[in-house]
Amino acid sequence: MHLHYKINVRALVGQFQLTGELLDAEPFGSGHINDTYRFTLEASRARRRYILQRLNTAVFQNPAAVMENIRRVTAHLGEKISGPPDAARRVLTLVPARDGKSFHCDADGNWWRVFPFIERTRAVNVVESPAQAFAAAKAFGEFQKLLADLPAPRLHDTIPDFHHTPKRFAALEKAVAADACNHAASAKPEIEFAFQNQALCRVLLDANLPERVTHNDAKLNNVLLDDATGEGVCVIDLDTVMPGLALYDFGDMVRSMTNPAAEGERDLTKVEMQFSLFAALLRGYLAAADFLTPAEKNLLPEAGQLITFELGLRFLTDYLAGDTYFKAACTGENLDRCRAQFKLFASIRRQEPAMRQLLRG
Repeated sequence: MHLHYKINVRALVGQFQLTGELLDAEPFGSGHINDTYRFTLEASRARRRYILQRLNTAVFQNPAAVMENIRRVTAHLGEKISGPPDAARRVLTLVPARDGKSFHCDADGNWWRVFPFIERTRAVNVVESPAQAFAAAKAFGEFQKLLADLPAPRLHDTIPDFHHTPKRFAALEKAVAADACNHAASAKPEIEFAFQNQALCRVLLDANLPERVTHNDAKLNNVLLDDATGEGVCVIDLDTVMPGLALYDFGDMVRSMTNPAAEGERDLTKVEMQFSLFAALLRGYLAAADFLTPAEKNLLPEAGQLITFELGLRFLTDYLAGDTYFKAACTGENLDRCRAQFKLFASIRRQEPAMRQLLRG
């Protein structure tokens, strides 16, 4: 066993209500924010795998609120999905720490949590088919629907103004003015493009839409797909679950599920919203999200534009500030991501008339 990562997996696993011998552990997944490991325990000759994750407290500066939201949401989902024989695969389950809490805080102030690994599923980073888009969108629609009756109190705003696009734009303006890393000159076309499209920022905020419990990072790889059937089994990565607009999630689906190119694709000729994928995810989402108001449905075509533009703003802001939020393997990676998002936004906007026609049926 080669546990030569920067953490002592054995000691951390011992802080949770788990039994068995630790057989292996390895870094896992492709997330930008948290540090994630998968490990295997053997007890009574049975092996089970788990996910161990360190919450990034630089991003989530109120980790207690994050974990309280996750605890409440997973408990509610667990109650609502308790019937089917595979219910345990359909919702994340927090493994309690030895002290009964939903997390363990180590001596260095790191926050850790453990979930059982959901077997016979996979996460897909780049959409491969309309069937995948349909399955993932349906899973997110069901996720929102199941949480529509989450009892009070209101969930914590773990990242205040997370999808407040005008404030994201203001952060970009500040980063451009500061130019802390002398990157503004290399991003001049992207900065100009952002300012040309500033008017889009308020399209959802000014529509007086109802507040709902939303995922707020509803991208394709945050739904686990069943290996055998391709069905969307479980929505994961719940750190950003909080009050929001349903269309924030739909917009993220459009952004992440209609473009087969990678998020940071440098060949921008590959970056395009494929209409067949949009049609599939719209069908999947509406198959589950029967709670939407007419005003919400009417703004579905704008949602993808807004969220794609907003993420482009965030990548651009982070590039100008020195890659302080999104992990970047090299300088310029967040600028590549920004360029891809802005190209995708332009493609989505160009196809809005066809999206509206599809929505009208």
